[in-house]
Amino acid sequence: MTKKTILFSLLALLALFICPVSFSGQEPQDIQLPKPQTDGGKPLMQALMLRQSSREFSSEKLPLQVLSNLLWAADGVNRPDSGKRTAPSAMNVQNIDIYAAMADGLYLYDPVGHILKLVLKDDVRAATGGQDFVKEVPLNLIFVADYSKMRRGTDEDKALYSGAHVGFISQNVYLCCASEGLATVVRGLVDKDTLAKTINLRADQKIILAQSVGYPKKSETK
Repeated sequence: MTKKTILFSLLALLALFICPVSFSGQEPQDIQLPKPQTDGGKPLMQALMLRQSSREFSSEKLPLQVLSNLLWAADGVNRPDSGKRTAPSAMNVQNIDIYAAMADGLYLYDPVGHILKLVLKDDVRAATGGQDFVKEVPLNLIFVADYSKMRRGTDEDKALYSGAHVGFISQNVYLCCASEGLATVVRGLVDKDTLAKTINLRADQKIILAQSVGYPKKSETK
């Protein structure tokens, strides 16, 4: 072998270590979301007029920009200087984690970095609720209260405030969906114990509600 051939072989081998090739398709990984679009959408009063629950969804995947806008609206950082969010929380505890269950895996939303962090590579959508549509809808949000972030109060207090916090976040999702032309429904029919084990939650993390999001199901034309 010539020196040139050896050099090319070494460079090719190095490239495999730096950028490994997956022969089974694209591997799930953390998703850096694009900057949310905060200068568009419908006026608030129109969004309120359009806000509704829907249980019929298209299987069409949500574009990354739409996903970015939705998660930022839900509980993103809207005041970077203070780190405060679009949804209020008592004593600013910010104790609600948003998990996103999609076909390619389960992710945890990091509002500070505006990143979806990979938790599981499995499709766990079917475990997020008792309705049939949860298996196929592009996105199921799971709202999880982290009691370790609530230093004061009884378990009853923590449950009360966490429920209120999720209510704020869920309504933000509803209004964003109304503005973006998306369908959504918040859901309480969840086997919380089984889902908590599936997504490896700690004992001091409590599932409050889930919420499905997707495009409206297209009507069939004859």
